Amino acid sequence: MGYSRILGTGSFLPEQVLTNAQLAERVDTSDEWIVSRTGIHARHIAAEEHKTSDLALKAAEAAIQSAGIDKHEIDLIIVATTTPDMVFPSTACLLQEKLGIPGCPAFDVQAVCAGFMFALVTANNYIKSGMARRALVVGAEIMSRVLDWDDRRTCVLFGDGAGAVILGDSDEPGILHAKLAADGRYKDILNTPAQISGGKIQGMPYLHMDGPAVFKFAVKALSDIAAKTLAEAGVDKSEVDWLVPHQANLRIIESTAKHLGLPMERVIVTLPQQGNTSAASIPLALDCALRDGRIRRGQTVLLEGIGGGFAWGAVLLKI
Repeated sequence: MGYSRILGTGSFLPEQVLTNAQLAERVDTSDEWIVSRTGIHARHIAAEEHKTSDLALKAAEAAIQSAGIDKHEIDLIIVATTTPDMVFPSTACLLQEKLGIPGCPAFDVQAVCAGFMFALVTANNYIKSGMARRALVVGAEIMSRVLDWDDRRTCVLFGDGAGAVILGDSDEPGILHAKLAADGRYKDILNTPAQISGGKIQGMPYLHMDGPAVFKFAVKALSDIAAKTLAEAGVDKSEVDWLVPHQANLRIIESTAKHLGLPMERVIVTLPQQGNTSAASIPLALDCALRDGRIRRGQTVLLEGIGGGFAWGAVLLKI
């Protein structure tokens, strides 16, 4: 049994940027209040006419070009999203149609901010089992459409964007080990509980979050699962070249890095200018760091993140 390895990455951020100062004009907040609590300065907001699959398409095209493959080589598409274009068909099927590569399996994964890791692990298992050779894995979100823009506790946190990777079979080590977890007992801490019934939206259609409870759970859960992933892979934390965390909150990122004994100089942070882009944040950060040369081929990288559910995980890989 061989390995699966990242062959290329891509990302896309909408043109419109919403700064903290602009937010302060519409909700009771300030740049100082937001930055001191989250580390966020600005975020990107999708144009009204754009759908999640449109953002995913841009990121996917960039990843295909980066990998140097023909799009028709792709034999699996997985999209991690919590803000799909529609109830069904899946955003992955809609992306497949836009790419013009019909036939291969295409489906969505929903694990909110941890969704990209769940999708990446699923694609890894497809490739290692021989069921696929070239997988397109995308994290794409338009979180701005599930926000209550009068709630300063949540509207300041999130942004829109998409990140993608091409995962391919390889004789060289790529994904080394991964651990995923979930616990539905915490469903009320972070959710968007609305549902469609009788042609109407039933329940609250906006994102709800108990910030202090999320912080408390996230730091411990992420630290524990990262440590277990490294231990089971037989890799010491000193061997990790880069940590690429979900970009939720700077304090969570700093606390997790501290527990792992990693200096912030070895942590990829895109949060200040992008906000929390949920399932898109890890592939966005990974693509950014690969393109600017910080992360280089042959280095060891740890991905980790947590989202509503709770669902969380860590993936250890060689670039």
